[in-house]
Amino acid sequence: RRSGQYTMNHDHSKKIPDGASFDRSGSQDSLDELSMDDYWKELENIHETRGNNHEERVALVVKEPDEGELEEEWLKEAGLSNLFGESSGDSLESMVFLSTLTRTQKAAVEKRVETVTQTMRKKNKQHQIPDVRDIFRLENDSKGKVCDGSEPSTVSTSENKNETLDGTKGNIKLLSILFFSLGTDEQKSLLEDMPSSDTDINLEISFAEQAANLKDSSVGKMYKGGGGDTLLPNFRLPKDKTGTTKIGDLAPQDMKKVYSLALIELTALYDILGTEFKQQKAVKIKTKDSGLFGVPLSLLLEQDQKKVPGTKIPLIFQKLIAQIEETTLETEGLLRIPGVATRVKGLCQELEAKFYEGTFNWENVKQHDAASLLKLFIRELPQPLLTVEYLKAFQDVQNLPTRKQQLQALNLLVILLPEANRDTLKVLLEFLQRVIDHRDKNKMTLKNVAMVMAPNLFTFHGLGSKTIEQSEFFMAAGTANVMRFMIRYQKLLWTIPKFLVNQVRKQNAESQKKEKKDKAMKKLLKKMAYDREKHEKQDKIPNDTDVPQGVIRVQAPHLSKVSMAIQLTEELKAGDIVARFLSQKSGNVQALKKEEVFLYEIGGNIGERCLDDDTYMKDLYQLNPNAEWVIKPKQS
Repeated sequence: RRSGQYTMNHDHSKKIPDGASFDRSGSQDSLDELSMDDYWKELENIHETRGNNHEERVALVVKEPDEGELEEEWLKEAGLSNLFGESSGDSLESMVFLSTLTRTQKAAVEKRVETVTQTMRKKNKQHQIPDVRDIFRLENDSKGKVCDGSEPSTVSTSENKNETLDGTKGNIKLLSILFFSLGTDEQKSLLEDMPSSDTDINLEISFAEQAANLKDSSVGKMYKGGGGDTLLPNFRLPKDKTGTTKIGDLAPQDMKKVYSLALIELTALYDILGTEFKQQKAVKIKTKDSGLFGVPLSLLLEQDQKKVPGTKIPLIFQKLIAQIEETTLETEGLLRIPGVATRVKGLCQELEAKFYEGTFNWENVKQHDAASLLKLFIRELPQPLLTVEYLKAFQDVQNLPTRKQQLQALNLLVILLPEANRDTLKVLLEFLQRVIDHRDKNKMTLKNVAMVMAPNLFTFHGLGSKTIEQSEFFMAAGTANVMRFMIRYQKLLWTIPKFLVNQVRKQNAESQKKEKKDKAMKKLLKKMAYDREKHEKQDKIPNDTDVPQGVIRVQAPHLSKVSMAIQLTEELKAGDIVARFLSQKSGNVQALKKEEVFLYEIGGNIGERCLDDDTYMKDLYQLNPNAEWVIKPKQS
């Protein structure tokens, strides 16, 4: 431990070098040295705990990427690996995908393709990828403007040139689609028409497009303010008539598309705001393959699912939270006051030996010890809960100019987390909010809880850089603010923005059109699984059989009334339809409660989507007239 680095000192001025003043007018809340006490005390407790642990942990090594390697990896993550290398070609899926991108998303892809192009040319691999200037060349004598009002990009028409770039014709065709983006015009008109509010989060327009518009506008306002829990803006999501989509509402095939789009969107947002976005990559290290602490999250869940099938949160994590809550959440200093270090270490060893056997005596665990064990579990994960790939991006949220943009970036980052990490983070944040709800008694405000938890999520062993004390103070204040945002706005963060869902709908609709038109796709269609063909046939039955205009057929295989024709009205909501079915009771079918079943939109331009009760059915029907409507329990 560096001398004095984490030692608490009542003379707080010593902690920050001369001239280091914290900008009180910035988008962060003002955090003076005194308010950082809880952060530094927690950091000191962490270092003492590690000091007592004689089994030295192998530090996680972050690999320094070669030139172009990050961008190549980014294109793979975004589902665009066929834009370069041996697999390059005119993939239908990528053509459709690229055609739905916004201007700012296209710019983000173009930037990464250009870097990979230059790198490959340096390595004498020019036959594998076209020059980005050929892909994105702007021609003055173009046939017309593209839908976003900019000049379209066309590819050089020289046949000889295309021949020299052996194997890239498909690639050029694929990437030239970027300048004929579907929906850009729509995004632009939405930007012009929609009144902006400091506290409304607009989910209909790409976040990067909003940022670009704000940057271009002379009236762009930054939402700034001072410190204190009450001064965080009361951000809200304006009601969407076609329903709010939460993480977990979409089918896996659609969620995969959302992931690719969210990665491109986040990168575009960071590009527009001048913040570097680089995914880090960890070198694989040997980790424990069994036990509780220091076991990879995925392995731990695999282990737990043998005990409790379908569990999505590690059992030890659930149990530690339950143990803390069992006493009372009114205990003063909960989470802040550490357990006795030697006792926590002993409990940790005992849990490793007895937890799965069911012989561990929980009566011996004091509340503060349980809280220390919970934080220890998070810190001991071989890779951070926020992942090696995105930990830096989470930290960099503090550098974005406005609170709204910080929230938008966090929303996209949560979508990008692996399912196990995201589910565990959600349970943690919900628990932290319950602690804060008792702040009058336990004295743990949002700021206090964020200060205590930030070092456990952000100062990950092996990833800490040896920075000077001044920048370490700024990082501490910044990550504490990011932690506050995650706790305060957690309900908003698990929402999938409508513009991403609409892009998925467009991809699905375009794919379906191209499949019908392209005769060459028939071979591929024949190879598709039998159940897909069967599902497509079923899609057509409800809509093609005598269902009058303005009426939908709703199926409910789990309920006593298995099918009903529903007349659509302006005010009819998804919850009304579910209630109507549930009112038709019968003794033969197992009774299901309203909170257990949901109306699903299936097929058409979406794979599958669970609807929230406030979805206006007529508006949604107009958005997806070919869908099938089914009431069923939600998959856990």
